[in-house]
Amino acid sequence: MKPILVLQHEATQGPGVLLDHLEKNGLCYQLLMSPLEGRAPVLARDYSGIVVLGSDHSVNEDLPWIVCEQALLQDAVQRHIPVLGHCFGAQLLARSLGAKVQRSPYPNIGWGQVWSSPYAQCVMGLPRRAVLFNWHYDTFQIPSGASRTLYGPHCLNKGFCLGPHWAFQGHLEVTADSIRQWCDYGRHELAQVYGPAAQDADHILLGLDQHVSTLHLLARQTYQRWTDQLLERSGLARTQIHMPSLYAGQ
Repeated sequence: MKPILVLQHEATQGPGVLLDHLEKNGLCYQLLMSPLEGRAPVLARDYSGIVVLGSDHSVNEDLPWIVCEQALLQDAVQRHIPVLGHCFGAQLLARSLGAKVQRSPYPNIGWGQVWSSPYAQCVMGLPRRAVLFNWHYDTFQIPSGASRTLYGPHCLNKGFCLGPHWAFQGHLEVTADSIRQWCDYGRHELAQVYGPAAQDADHILLGLDQHVSTLHLLARQTYQRWTDQLLERSGLARTQIHMPSLYAGQ
């Protein structure tokens, strides 16, 4: 089975619990910090799947590595290679599919409730209601042919699915430690944001361990369903994978 490409953009926004899932299941992966490299791979054929993590940047910025990542995702869609997008990654997938990404009416920062569509419950195994961790200012339109999977009270489009390509306008991958780091790193930002979907650090960290524990149940379920697709495409059963992890430094 070819490796799964994981695109990371910020030192504080690593793959977290996703990495635990990949290593626990013996799935090969390549972790790449494309902003440091200045670009991303152009061809998707070398990978069994592509995961795009969050970023402090907007997908609408004219940066070489964003242009390269968008071309990579467009190539992946054409080749039917599954893509999994988290926050910035979800927006980039939407943009790669021709959908508009624009400023959300309200910043979404902190813990927020979302609801899943019947399709998402059936195909992706998502619960009817969940609490996601958010940190985003932009939102996407649902691409043509895709189905909305998640929606929230202050951001309608919280997720979509187009075949094997799944987008989450939120962070499934975070850990308690990474959220604490984000709050510390973004303390000045948190002091300035406002609105019905923006929380300060005190509210974000309140009951953190319980929030993260519940989120990880959702994350593991999602990652299992998504990577099962990759195994099926490779003609492999889950129990047949016994490969060492492939790690390309940050």
